[in-house]
Amino acid sequence: MRFTRFVGIDWSGAKGARHPSIQIAVCAAGDAPPQLVVPAGGVWSRRAALDWLGGLAGDVLVGMDAGFGFAAVPPFDQPARSLWAEVEAVCADEVDLGAHGFIAHRRDSFWLGAADGPRADRAHLRLTEQVYKASGLGVPTSNFVLLGASQVGKATLTAMRVLHRLDWSVWPFDPLPAAGPVILEIYAQAFARQAGFRGKLRDVDSLNLALARHGSRPMPGGFSAIFPDHVGDAIVTAAGLRAIAHQPHWWHPQAMTPQIAVVEGWTFGVV
Repeated sequence: MRFTRFVGIDWSGAKGARHPSIQIAVCAAGDAPPQLVVPAGGVWSRRAALDWLGGLAGDVLVGMDAGFGFAAVPPFDQPARSLWAEVEAVCADEVDLGAHGFIAHRRDSFWLGAADGPRADRAHLRLTEQVYKASGLGVPTSNFVLLGASQVGKATLTAMRVLHRLDWSVWPFDPLPAAGPVILEIYAQAFARQAGFRGKLRDVDSLNLALARHGSRPMPGGFSAIFPDHVGDAIVTAAGLRAIAHQPHWWHPQAMTPQIAVVEGWTFGVV
């Protein structure tokens, strides 16, 4: 395994310039517990997170809890990098890398409520989400559905603006480089479920048990006994990435074709 640092990011597509739900955790190779990265002022903006990522160097693997592509249905059946550029162009003037303007730009593609007709008509799943659903580990949410608490589609759009601006290799859209940083999409709940938890990690006892199952030492004494689930998601992602990144099968999902890799992408940790 060439990676020496692992970063877990719980992301946000919400409006505004400060986002308590954005949480970042990092750990080095080995078994030390992940550490939370706290920005100046205590709350991340998307721009600050992008700047922080841009300052990283070396063999670092970053997992972001957001989609990097949409299902390959028109007009999204194009290489994802072209879509990222389109989202950036449409939303260039929005606050803090926001992307709500793209929803209006492609209004007929998304489902925002009953006025858009049957939810199932627009709730397309990418192949990676179909594979995850078939595994029985959980029920994924379509990133075309923008109503309700699980609005992964809004986080997907803002993540695309970050990817467009970040001069990094993005797996699986780009070949995996021999050296340097790589960013990929993850589903934090998949790492929790690999550790035996089906719910959110919000207390230190559950988090430490999950970390142990990912080969990590527990959080240090003094770490908060109770915390928001976004914190647990970032920490378990960093530890989970470190635990599985050296295993080749995660990088080569059987169902992922070259076309799917370029257009839809894949969620690392789903096979």
